[in-house]
Amino acid sequence: MTDYKKTQKALYQPATEPSIIDVPEMAFAAIDGRGDPNTSAEYAAAVETLYALSYAIKMKKDWPAYFDYVVPPLEGFWTCAGETAAPTVIDKSRFLWTMLIRQPEFVAEDLFAKAREIAAKKKPGLDFAKARLERFAEGLCVQIMHIGPYDDEPRSIRRLAVFAAENGFREDFATRRHHEIYLSDPRKTAPDKLKTVLRHPIAKLY
Repeated sequence: MTDYKKTQKALYQPATEPSIIDVPEMAFAAIDGRGDPNTSAEYAAAVETLYALSYAIKMKKDWPAYFDYVVPPLEGFWTCAGETAAPTVIDKSRFLWTMLIRQPEFVAEDLFAKAREIAAKKKPGLDFAKARLERFAEGLCVQIMHIGPYDDEPRSIRRLAVFAAENGFREDFATRRHHEIYLSDPRKTAPDKLKTVLRHPIAKLY
């Protein structure tokens, strides 16, 4: 069984010190939204929809080129209304987010459309039309493993910016966003033990 967290450790298991990585193209199920993830019904529905869709794909084992795999972790791209840098505001209702779950290589548009139909029959209360299949290469980034509460992320975010500058790079939020990969289940993990990959896009200074 393929587990991307183990076969591609550079993507999912960075050190607690910043490092640079060139992120290749991958496919994702994605949903856009806005609002505080702690209180937004839209956010909760988006996450539930992504997991329902991802497991609909995993559990139907007769897809062309299917291979068994572990459903990858939830990810999110974040910014704030009116801003382009990493979100640091206290007012989380201003968050703009794209939540994602990586999909295996055999998932194509036609398969994704069929999976939406399957998932919609099992979860008729969710709007699967909001989910899309998106392929993209994130490119050159700086990343770190943040251990601790989500609200404590700014301390790790500052380290990313310093490390990038020290190594001849600048953070590049012109077309890319602050990225988080959630390796822990906050319902089952103490806040000080949460593991979250934080990733920022970078470009050469000169």
